[in-house]
Amino acid sequence: MAQLVDAEGFRAAIQTDWDRWETPAPCAPETAAAAAAHRDRLSAALPRQRIAVASGLPSVRSNDTFHGFRANSDFVWLTGCQVPGAVLVMTPVAGGHEATLFLPAPAPVDDADFFADADRSRFWVGREAEPGDWARALGIPCRPVDDLSRALRGRHPGILAAPADDPRLSALVGGHSPELRLTLAELRRIKDDWEIAQLRAAVDATIVGFADVAAEFGKAVLAGGERWLQGTFDRRARTLGNGPGYASIVASGANSPILHWTRCDSPVAEDALILIDAGVEADTLYTADVTRTMPVSGSFSPAERQVYDLVHAAHVAALAEVRPGRVFSDFHHTAMAVLAQGLSDWGLLPVSVDEALASNGQHHRRYIVCGTGHHLGLDVHDCADARPAAYHDAELAPGMVLTVEPGLYFHPDDLTVPPELRGIGVRIEDDLVVTDTAAEILSAALPIDPDGIADWVAARRRIA
Repeated sequence: MAQLVDAEGFRAAIQTDWDRWETPAPCAPETAAAAAAHRDRLSAALPRQRIAVASGLPSVRSNDTFHGFRANSDFVWLTGCQVPGAVLVMTPVAGGHEATLFLPAPAPVDDADFFADADRSRFWVGREAEPGDWARALGIPCRPVDDLSRALRGRHPGILAAPADDPRLSALVGGHSPELRLTLAELRRIKDDWEIAQLRAAVDATIVGFADVAAEFGKAVLAGGERWLQGTFDRRARTLGNGPGYASIVASGANSPILHWTRCDSPVAEDALILIDAGVEADTLYTADVTRTMPVSGSFSPAERQVYDLVHAAHVAALAEVRPGRVFSDFHHTAMAVLAQGLSDWGLLPVSVDEALASNGQHHRRYIVCGTGHHLGLDVHDCADARPAAYHDAELAPGMVLTVEPGLYFHPDDLTVPPELRGIGVRIEDDLVVTDTAAEILSAALPIDPDGIADWVAARRRIA
């Protein structure tokens, strides 16, 4: 009985005498305006359909701990909101759709969750914006998520639900619609001015991060290795944005041919070549994706320079293909043609260049098994659910943002290449926005020519 009395006394004491706490606007006006325009585009694409899109829920890391929450990209594109467990419902009305955002509401002071819910309590995770705060910021009705099931009843047209890790939405609408996911992917190919500004800021922050990393090459050689450099970039990404847009790749020496080397657990040698593929994700969740391959010492070996020169030639040729009216896959085919010719000149192809480039050949792909570019935006591989006719086979148009990233990857155990080339991997990746007449390279502040990148590294090592 004494324990019960004590518990009741604690509850009574903790739930009284709280002053009003003003919560800052959870969303900038520019973000809200962009989201409203995106909803209008979706409304026009899917008239007379009721639409539901969820933000998703945090995933379990281990036992009762969770990975950091990252909201569903389609949901963010339509709302500018990143609250876990939220759901946007767009209901057909005359002339379009009416949007309502359903959000988890903070527990009132007379509820035990006010202090006891480790996932939502202000004592555990801090005070968060309430539905009313979001309604004022976004200019649309915002209601507690507990009202969602009641709001989805009635004789409205069928519901399309975007995929998200939220079983409540699946249960309420009976599954998810590939049509909605495809429609959103294809709408998101064309970025508006606000989105391009977000991507530009993400790229600018990424360039700062690359400079931080180059300045730390000396420390990485002495101790810390790849992981020290990965942490250096990720710290900058967390400082200037939401964090890294994907697992940062820092691959030195014989790891450089490994496409997704995210373990980053090897030492860094002074005479190593290092491939860094990383991008800052802005607070709005738009991400950069940049790759540079750099000599740690500031000087290429003859073999490294040989490989770099060929990749650089392919990269420059591919960049020239990015402009309105060209097919998306044109730059890929151009890069592959340059690489195949170079490999043939080195005697590494068992067939002619034409035979290698033919669909039944592809012998050069042993040394570049990946593609050479992709759309970029809220996702590092943006618009991935678009149809081939709207992606690789589509014409480039103003407002598209994409990467160009040819490379060559000679693994240390590949007996088809001469010993001096084994263990060398080179990739160059830039982010571009298609303009009315050409393309702007957003990451142009980072050198790509071999002398330029070597001098850039050497300068930052001197500063450090």
